[in-house]
Amino acid sequence: MLSELPILPATRAFLERKLKMRIGADWQDAASGRTLSFRNPATGEVLGEVPAADAEDVDRAVRAARQAFDDSPWSRLRPRERQNLLWRLADLMERDARQLAELECLNNGKSAAVAQVMDVQLAIDFLRYMAGWATKIEGSTVEPSLPLLPNEQFHGFVRREAVGVVGAIVAWNFPLLLACWKLGPALASGCTVVLKPADETPLSVLKLAELVDEAGYPAGVFNVVTGTGLNAGAALSRHPGVDKLTFTGSTEVGKLIGKAAMDNMTRVTLELGGKSPTIVMPDANLQEAAAGAATAIFFNQGQVCCAGSRLYVHRKHFDNVVADIAGIANGMKLGSGLDPAVQMGPLISAKQQDRVTGYIELGRELGATIACGGEGFGPGYFVKPTVIVDVDQRHRLVQEEIFGPVLVAMPFDDIDEVVGLANDNPYGLGASIWSNDLAAVHRMIPRIKSGSVWVNCHSALDPALPFGGYKMSGVGREMGAAAIEHYTELKSVLIKL
Repeated sequence: MLSELPILPATRAFLERKLKMRIGADWQDAASGRTLSFRNPATGEVLGEVPAADAEDVDRAVRAARQAFDDSPWSRLRPRERQNLLWRLADLMERDARQLAELECLNNGKSAAVAQVMDVQLAIDFLRYMAGWATKIEGSTVEPSLPLLPNEQFHGFVRREAVGVVGAIVAWNFPLLLACWKLGPALASGCTVVLKPADETPLSVLKLAELVDEAGYPAGVFNVVTGTGLNAGAALSRHPGVDKLTFTGSTEVGKLIGKAAMDNMTRVTLELGGKSPTIVMPDANLQEAAAGAATAIFFNQGQVCCAGSRLYVHRKHFDNVVADIAGIANGMKLGSGLDPAVQMGPLISAKQQDRVTGYIELGRELGATIACGGEGFGPGYFVKPTVIVDVDQRHRLVQEEIFGPVLVAMPFDDIDEVVGLANDNPYGLGASIWSNDLAAVHRMIPRIKSGSVWVNCHSALDPALPFGGYKMSGVGREMGAAAIEHYTELKSVLIKL
């Protein structure tokens, strides 16, 4: 019952209204009239419903975005004005940070307190970082040679221009933050956006759309279509009016989106799955390493693409580090993310709960040892934080992304062995090394095939640092100056004087 939840009156009022999609200047229902329900993962109860968009709705949104990009007040804004709008949006998010965090908690299950200081604050910081790029998008001049015209003079230059209409599809684990990772560089560079949130988590993105309006963005610049991936997501991926697709989610779905994009030669970036190694070297501060490894896997219920889900500990410290992590796991308080004392919330859905517990049961069948946890429970979609040992590097538990609070731990004997084990996986999103031997660390970093390497920390993100993966972990980068490159095109210009 909404009336019983310890949330702000503004959050309750938002949930009690009839939620609609944002297309152009209007808040709209789906053309079909169909809706999609969403649940509170802590209880399994239905919280409400949103429109279930299909291809017709997506087409209306893309047309609105195209109109705004080609011929609207937005298309004539100067860089400084785009910068100021992004700052205004960030200020409004800061004002409503608690409400955004509560919506994220109710829709996703994560701690509202953590969401406010992590998810929402990182989103705000990123928009402010990207605001500065609006006035710093540059081209270059070229001194042409043109040997076939040796007696003529030319002026050559390169322009960097906004790519156009961006189709963005985001995952359910960090709905607001991922939306801002797409929105920031798109708006800084002058693009327009059609965004589809995950089926399960539309709330914070719909609130974000309200704030975009309040900030003063022209109609059609930011459109939100809610619905399933099979309908709305697929329609957006294959729409010929989309100039660039950006997706965060599973590698399986990312491959489908990438293939759909290629049919129209749509530019595409994909931030996909991971199976990130956490490496504890023999000289590491073992207490810090154990606490860091626990956070690396149990933060956000393990539903993090770069979660430290594979632990490699030097053999002489293996038993002690595993015991310390198991002790941390056994002491964690599980419950609703609205309770500030709770350290771990539920998984996103019953489907995800079944998937994660299925992997744990597979471990038992393979003869692995469950050092702690290993159980799911309700009401809601909870899984106890789990550590599994006595596993083989070739097992599915080590090779496949589980996307839950499940850590597989293995010992190693030397640097060459552990680098080989770390790279022996289809993914390459992140990795962490726990050591005070900087010479050894610097030798390891170039050898580890992942988009990010953290030393004595894990999943530490900054707006200025590009984030993305090697191998099956994706194509392209989020954040940093690299993001601007993905939302712009280069145009070469040659003028005969």
